[in-house]
Amino acid sequence: MPRRKYPWTSLTDDELLEVRLKDLRVTVKGTWLEKCLRALNQELAGHDIRVRPHAWISSEWFSPESTPGIAIPFYLAHSRLMQLEKKMILEVEGGTWSECMRILRHECGHVVTHAYQLYRRRRWQQLFGPSSKRYPHYYRANPASRNHVQNLRLWYAQSHPDEDFAETFAVWLRPRSHWRTRYADWPALKKLEYVDELMEEIAGKRPALTHREKVDPLSTLTQTLGEYYKKKRALYLVDTPKTYDRDLRRLFSDDPKHYRSEAASSFIRRNRASVRELVAKWTGEYQLTFDAVLDDMIQRCRELNLRAVGPERKLLMEFTVLLTAKTMHALFGPSRRRWIAL
Repeated sequence: MPRRKYPWTSLTDDELLEVRLKDLRVTVKGTWLEKCLRALNQELAGHDIRVRPHAWISSEWFSPESTPGIAIPFYLAHSRLMQLEKKMILEVEGGTWSECMRILRHECGHVVTHAYQLYRRRRWQQLFGPSSKRYPHYYRANPASRNHVQNLRLWYAQSHPDEDFAETFAVWLRPRSHWRTRYADWPALKKLEYVDELMEEIAGKRPALTHREKVDPLSTLTQTLGEYYKKKRALYLVDTPKTYDRDLRRLFSDDPKHYRSEAASSFIRRNRASVRELVAKWTGEYQLTFDAVLDDMIQRCRELNLRAVGPERKLLMEFTVLLTAKTMHALFGPSRRRWIAL
């Protein structure tokens, strides 16, 4: 974490939410992000790929077409901001070394695409699709598809041809990813093999795009942290089923003889953090999505006066399965496959 002192670090959360993004004044320099970027450059150097992405702080992760660089979200530049992100979104995307590197490799895929103008190649377009395709506001994913690699959550490779290439590049670049074995029986293997051939072809060559530019740097963003999180939280919240009575009654008891047992609402509330984190990990969903479902379940258990009866370990396992099944069916069931915000 950075050594530089910032006046906003001692503010309460409510006070910090009133601060404008531009007034945070955080930078990549002096933070753990520098080590991540050095590691990324070492991975590129290991394949003799000459482009070296520059990085700056902005409001989110992205890599623009106009410059071979990567924008990094502001909250990763200071532990106090990561703490606020955790409170508002329930997790910190890119907040660990492995996750930050996973995202950096993805963004570097965009950098390489633009720096060497790979999207103009016919074979590139045949495998991934036209880069000129308009970016959608939402995309619909097929969790069972084997035509795309899996690197970032929510089957992000399916959202756009550019994202498909960036995800494929990220899997290819990751050291010891064993992609030939991992994707041996997948149609996506053709894409990985093409990236392997392509990177060998451009190895040692100077990229066409070299000038340094910072797009939407933090110093130009006038919205407050409160405004930023209001918009961000709206993206994570989705419509989920509001009625769970039959399933909750099967799991918990409304028999009066169990009135001394712990209330089901208290049981869920006590275990919500661990269950939410576990289900989010294995489904790829954001924790904030499940948090809304848990709120509904707790309220309904209270109204039905349900009690948690039986071995806690068994109850916890069955409740985790219930949350996973109900939510994923609602989001990706055959009759209502969900549109994911891009």
